[in-house]
Amino acid sequence: MRIRIVDAFTDRPFTGNPAGVLLLDHDAFPEDSRLQSVALEVNHAETAFTHRLPEGGDADWALRWFTPVAEVAMCGHATLATAHVLRTTGAHPGPVRFATLSGVLVATPHEDGSLTLDFPTAPLTPIEVPDGVAEALGAEPLTTFDTGPNTGDLLIEVADEKTVRGLAPDHRALARYSERGIIATARADDPSQGYDFVSRCFFPNLGIDEDPVTGSAHTALAPYWSERLGRPGLTGLQASPRSGLVRTELRDDRTLLTGHAVTVIEGELLV
Repeated sequence: MRIRIVDAFTDRPFTGNPAGVLLLDHDAFPEDSRLQSVALEVNHAETAFTHRLPEGGDADWALRWFTPVAEVAMCGHATLATAHVLRTTGAHPGPVRFATLSGVLVATPHEDGSLTLDFPTAPLTPIEVPDGVAEALGAEPLTTFDTGPNTGDLLIEVADEKTVRGLAPDHRALARYSERGIIATARADDPSQGYDFVSRCFFPNLGIDEDPVTGSAHTALAPYWSERLGRPGLTGLQASPRSGLVRTELRDDRTLLTGHAVTVIEGELLV
């Protein structure tokens, strides 16, 4: 099998979020233990496995995502990376429908090379700030929301962009507060820089202390900031060391996520 490493939510190599992508040459997934072993070997935040589905169904390709330690129900950047590989290799150049654990997700390519993902909007439920989370995160939460079953995160707004950028959390302590992890966010200090809000994402329960750019987190960030800023279309900067931009558009119970991707490595899986 060919294996590719793709940097997602960026138009420059060595930035954004790297994902492994494997286009399987048969019509079924290998056993889960093999998928998990490959994901551990790739050792990026996510590795995506996809195979073609029979024509005439609700979806064109089946898609699954694995971190180095577990399968996940939703992943934005590895979906973007997979759609990029399908388009650039000619395997599926037009809009593609993926059958996933989160339902059918659609990726649409554009002439400028970007792709738009159509994902379910995360339901936000306000909750009391859990005891100890401020100490584990290293900042005082202004608001705290549960993001629902697809992502399983806590969304926490903090004072400002400087606070988000300066976070140095206790990752082990953070692990006890949500199923997947913590999304820390704040309004952009200067929207003229090309983004409306900032975020960082910490997922120690999935073996990812900090995820570089998290598409699925923006299904919660989009409704949160669209309500506060009064606009359905926004741009988020994920302020990790690698950094990346995600354009979001809220459409009721769906969130559109738009970004670029760059293939940086291509090789062959020998075993």
